[in-house]
Amino acid sequence: MRRLIAFPCEGETLAGTLDEAEGATGLLIVSGGSEIRIGAHRGMALLAQRIAAAGHPVLRYDRRGIGDSTGHDRGFDDSAADIAAAAAAFRREAPHVARIVGFGNCDAASALALHGHGVDAYILANPWVIEPTDELPPAGAIRQRYAERLRDPRAWLRLVSGGVDLRKLVRGLQKASRASDEPAGLAARVAAALDARDAPVAILLARRDNTAIAFAQAWETDSFAPLHGRMTLDQCETDSHSFHRPADRVWLEERLLAALQQP
Repeated sequence: MRRLIAFPCEGETLAGTLDEAEGATGLLIVSGGSEIRIGAHRGMALLAQRIAAAGHPVLRYDRRGIGDSTGHDRGFDDSAADIAAAAAAFRREAPHVARIVGFGNCDAASALALHGHGVDAYILANPWVIEPTDELPPAGAIRQRYAERLRDPRAWLRLVSGGVDLRKLVRGLQKASRASDEPAGLAARVAAALDARDAPVAILLARRDNTAIAFAQAWETDSFAPLHGRMTLDQCETDSHSFHRPADRVWLEERLLAALQQP
């Protein structure tokens, strides 16, 4: 059964949707960006339905200032109270739930890494560690794209035939060549926050997605090195940031269910 709930958060009211099931391990879905809890193309609603059908209750919610929730949108980096309130509401509304797995994609994954207290395990998809300085993709993504294109004869044909914006090409090469390999700012904060976690953490990446490429590059640096033996990282062969293709959805759901079935 699916039902709507409402719960308090620092004087505001958050709206949530609970897909009920009998399992003692539940999935808390944290929405990213300004996305409402139903998800793009109803993706999160459909995901919740399938996970609940497999026996695990699922709670989705709108953080403050988003969708049906009241208040001002403070952004993902100021959503600790929202996550904690949702986890507490999950336990109240489904008192048989003894373990909560938090799941988020993009900046919702980073929000969970930084502020996700109140959950017992973490599944972080394509964590956002990019602090944009221009309209170009992150340097790691630029380097990977150029490496792929150098192996593609069609790309060389576009270059010699004038089908490539040379000014953008030059700016991309400049950014890729001067970028530091050691993360700073948000990436370093995410690394430090994950290092402080003593709960299970699984990281899922869409291998050809720009956000995932940036995280994969950060993952190979010294800041993330202490996490390699403690946390799992798995990559799906896709460029879909939201894992929207049928095969991608199956891949994601298999890993979510595996985490939910762990003791």
